[in-house]
Formats: sequence, structure tokens, C-alpha cells
Amino acid sequence: MPHGLFRGLFAICLTIISLSAISQVLPHSAYGLPIVNSVPLYYQMLNGHPEKKMQAVLGQVGLLPDLRYSTKNNFMKSVLYPEKPQVIYLRQPVVRALVRVLKDLSEMGLGLKVFDAYRPYAVTVELWEKVHDSRYAADPAKGSDHNRGIAVDLTLMDLKTHKSVEMPTGFDNFTDSAHQDFMKLGSRELENRRLLKQVMEKYGFIALNTEWWHFSWPHPENFALLDLSFSQLKEITEKR
Repeated sequence: MPHGLFRGLFAICLTIISLSAISQVLPHSAYGLPIVNSVPLYYQMLNGHPEKKMQAVLGQVGLLPDLRYSTKNNFMKSVLYPEKPQVIYLRQPVVRALVRVLKDLSEMGLGLKVFDAYRPYAVTVELWEKVHDSRYAADPAKGSDHNRGIAVDLTLMDLKTHKSVEMPTGFDNFTDSAHQDFMKLGSRELENRRLLKQVMEKYGFIALNTEWWHFSWPHPENFALLDLSFSQLKEITEKR
């Protein structure tokens, strides 16, 4: 086995063992999942893994937060983020990849409008209680990559006007039209969907087949589920 590959596999094994050890001391959800739900536990999770810290995405040219769950402009028709965050939060490697995506898009006169990123685990539970359909909402018995800080919902926008480009559907459209392989669309919608998927995958993101807007970071098992409020995240990310 090549030395580099061995080192990579060894690092992954250490991460899994570390997360397993941490999970034994974490509180558990009603579904039996270990959850990081306090600032001290968050710092404990980071011990030896600074690359897993949560980061506020601030000041990035071409990125516009449009967090739908902080308003009533969502399929639930209710405010799920009462703290109304003005920025998005993601794990550090996800932020780095997203910055690279923005750089590529800026050369095409495009940017990103973000509908959702980190989502507290409690909100996933709330969505499930209302929808209770794994096609449209994450099952809290498994947790969501949004809870792990490694998933982002977004679309392309014109860099100058900040207007969204034409896409197959709106956000949180639960029909076949939102699927990545749905082809009965106009040429602009097909091209814009293809471009978004292409540039996101170029920098390591994984597309969700049933939602053209959803992209996640690989190896979710390496990232603990978080149930931290946006106020707690603001406190954490503003510390130097």
C-alpha cells in the first residue's frame, strides 16, 4: 500500500475512534443520537481537530445569505430561526471549498444565494414532526448534514443585480421537477442546473439527486451533530 494512502486511512480511523469516544460522553437525542448541545461540548469535540471548527461566512464577494427559515418564506410558513442570523455557518473545510466556488463563478459574472446552511438539530426535529416524510425532510433518527454544518442549500445569482438565475424550481419544491435528472425543462434551466452542479462538485461537494439546490461535504460520519443556537455560534466564531 502506498505510504500516502496508508497515512490517509490511518487519519480517518483515528477520527472515527475519536468521534466514537466523544459520543460516549455526549447527551443523546430522543432518537438515541449523540448531540453536541453546549459550548463546552463543542470545544471538547474540537480537541485535536481544529479543522472541524464552525466558521461564520463573512465578507465573501458574491455570496448573499437568503436564509428562508429565518422568515416565513418557506414551506412551513413559519419562522424556524427566531434569532434571524444574518450570516451562514459551516465547518472550516466547507467554507474553504465554497470560497473556491465563488472565485470560479465570479469570473462568469455569477455568485451564490444561500437558502440554508447550518441548521440546529432541534429544527430538524420540528420539520420532521410537521412533514414526517423522508423525501422532504431529514429523519432526526439519522440527523441531517445541515446539523453537522456540512450541507448548504443555494442557487446561482447574477453578481451585479443579485437576482437568481432561472432554475428548474424554487427552493424546497418537493416534486420530480427538482430532481437532478429531470430533463423536461427549458435550455436555460438545464444549463444553470448543470453549471451549479459542475462547479460545486469540482471542489468536493456532493449533489443530492432529489434537490438541485442541496450540496454536502463527504464523510458526514466524521462530523458530530450539533444543536447549538445561532447566538452560541456567534459567540464561538467571534472568539479569537
